[in-house]
Amino acid sequence: MMLYPAMNELLAQVPSRYKLVNVVAARARQIANEAEYTEEMLEDKPVSIAIREIAEGKVPDLTAPEREVTDMEAAFLQAEDAAAQEPEDAESPAEDHPEPAELL
Repeated sequence: MMLYPAMNELLAQVPSRYKLVNVVAARARQIANEAEYTEEMLEDKPVSIAIREIAEGKVPDLTAPEREVTDMEAAFLQAEDAAAQEPEDAESPAEDHPEPAELL
């Protein structure tokens, strides 16, 4: 069975098989999301379209660390910032409560 495009054509664009898989997956997700957003029917599967685009040299490196921050990550970062801005001499909640031995 002959594959098109050939693996050597793809590896000419992306030098590592591992990175190639990641680039294809990232681009295929983009294609699928765009088609869903525009309610466009795709003639081929998103992975097939992504592979062809990569072989033609149309796809930049999609594995770069630039990405959107999820809501959960944003909340975590805000909590970290808030904790960092609290004064260090603030009393901890444990100091407000007596030890169990003191209650007897």
